[in-house]
Amino acid sequence: MGIDCSAIVASPRTEVFDWFARPGAFARLAPPWQPVTLLAESDSLASGCAVLGLPGGLRWLAQHDPDAYRPPERFADAVTTDGLASAPVGRLLPWRHVHEFEEIDEGHTRVIDRVRTPVPKAALRAMFDYRYQQLANDLAAHRRASDSGWSSRTIAVTGASGLVGSALSAFLTTGGHRVLRLVRHPARDQDERQWNPDEPAADLLDGVDAVVHLAGASIAGRFTDAHKRAIADSRIEPTRRLAELAATAGIATFVSASAIGFYGYDRGEQTLTEEAERGDGFLADVVERWEAATVPASAAGVRAVQVRTGIVQSPQGGTLRLLRPLFAAGLGGRIGDGQQWFSWIGIDDLVDVYHRALWDDSLSGPVNAVAPHPVRNSEYTRVLARVLHRPALLPVPGFGPAVLLGKEGARELAGANQRVIPARLSTAGHRFRTGELEATLRHVLGRTAAPLTD
Repeated sequence: MGIDCSAIVASPRTEVFDWFARPGAFARLAPPWQPVTLLAESDSLASGCAVLGLPGGLRWLAQHDPDAYRPPERFADAVTTDGLASAPVGRLLPWRHVHEFEEIDEGHTRVIDRVRTPVPKAALRAMFDYRYQQLANDLAAHRRASDSGWSSRTIAVTGASGLVGSALSAFLTTGGHRVLRLVRHPARDQDERQWNPDEPAADLLDGVDAVVHLAGASIAGRFTDAHKRAIADSRIEPTRRLAELAATAGIATFVSASAIGFYGYDRGEQTLTEEAERGDGFLADVVERWEAATVPASAAGVRAVQVRTGIVQSPQGGTLRLLRPLFAAGLGGRIGDGQQWFSWIGIDDLVDVYHRALWDDSLSGPVNAVAPHPVRNSEYTRVLARVLHRPALLPVPGFGPAVLLGKEGARELAGANQRVIPARLSTAGHRFRTGELEATLRHVLGRTAAPLTD
């Protein structure tokens, strides 16, 4: 049993093989809906071993086979055992995966996967559908940047272990870039540097070409005074101090996270571009000050971009992580009357926005990182329920979110009404991977209907 499947990607064979060989490839291909954690990535396609964490403390060890290593034609891995945590999987679930790369012509490659395992073919199809789409889109994004003259940079990233930071870091390293993770604990390897947000070291950014600043306390939660203070304190002054350092360190580009909370919690039917004025509320005030904290960098001639992010769609974090189990159990529903606008973006499209902010010199200032088609809450509810094949018959009363978030938190988070569009990205000719909500949800939840090529 097992599966043989393939797909053609529009890249030369050596380029495709090199992508697989770089750090981050395993993370970029791992389906986000599966309960698996990458604990250690293989350091070699010839003889390395990847370690995956499974529920219950179990481990999956994928050992690469040196006899099958023939670059750029083939490599292979098989499940193995090393200790008690890996024994149940290694002994009960045989798995051998041969990766083949067939040259179609100098610009196209057929990627072939041959897996021998007792796992039924039907259970594997969604995973490979996801992998092929990720691979093709990532290679295309890197090609666009390369065509613009942007390649092989050193990028310092704060918040690299978070939902967005981990996806972006893996994406950048597969593109041949070096990512320096700015961390608060002592550096554990050459790709980490210890960062004190209150007083960053003078040499923190030595040898760095660009900075992506993502760190900040989670906005989700009850809007107590302590929580609001943590939201503001983790963003404003750390951003200012990092921007001041970037201003003196010869950094070319400073990209900072921001949020569509800038537009306020209720803008009615207004269509909000980057030119719209700030709105009302706590988050609008924080985001305005957060963006202003990047001024020391831009005033010194550093190209500064503030990525105003919408509601990120990924089952590994954010709103979708909370909603997925409820909707899967048939307990989902709209909030209130469901007429509030919901401005969203898929996790991989958000990665592309950060990537574009790094390489596209025409972008500076605030950039709306949202899909081109916002939806109302009622439409989001219908689409998510349809993707999960579940009813959505239980509307959440307007007072419901206030029980968990408090009145202010419910108003600014669960009940926010913001119709935001990506005007500056559209002007720049940016292409979204999955600009439609249903296609995005199907991709990240493994519910794509498109068949694979066998």
